[in-house]
Amino acid sequence: MFPRTVLFDLDGTLLDHFRAIYRCHVYAMRQLGMPEPTYAQVHAAVGRGLDEAIATLAGPENVARILPIYMEHWHATNLDDVVLLPGALELLQALRDRGVPSAVLTNKRADASQAVCAHLGLTPLLAEIFGAHDTPWLKPDSRFAAHALSKLGAAANTTVLVGDSIFDLAAAQNAGLRFLGVTTGTHTAAELRERGATEIFASLAEVHAALFADAPSRN
Repeated sequence: MFPRTVLFDLDGTLLDHFRAIYRCHVYAMRQLGMPEPTYAQVHAAVGRGLDEAIATLAGPENVARILPIYMEHWHATNLDDVVLLPGALELLQALRDRGVPSAVLTNKRADASQAVCAHLGLTPLLAEIFGAHDTPWLKPDSRFAAHALSKLGAAANTTVLVGDSIFDLAAAQNAGLRFLGVTTGTHTAAELRERGATEIFASLAEVHAALFADAPSRN
């Protein structure tokens, strides 16, 4: 099935923001004299939203202390070393050329999502950017995806969600969306497969090929 709408996760799917995220967690915890997390620990904590990541790394009781320090450093440094993942721009452009709306559905804060998409030149290729604090919900709550589909005028049975994590997979499962997994972010193919994913790819170029294999002829 060639989709009529495609939703994309952001971190680990369209872009690599992990170095900036890691730097800010380390900075905030260092300011408070707390043990600094490793890159692997931060990488594994990404996907459920910033508050949850902080709670995982430093304990729920420290979220309120760490969050303002993290956010101050984030606003000052977060665009320093973010990069698009290979194939992201080409896939979004190809979908636009086919008249297929693309949107971001992310647990990253909405303001940060909008800023990074603008910085990397993605905004003109996206119909919408749905992020944390836009609604009361986060992935994998089906209401977050339902909100996005409603705003886009899209149907679940013709929408694909592309993501790198088990939270993206659960969001697709809960909302009745086709899921295409990529192993460029937080979870491995084995971890995605264990949770029920059946279409898993090593890159966005492979996702591109798989999607457009079902594309109707232009003739």
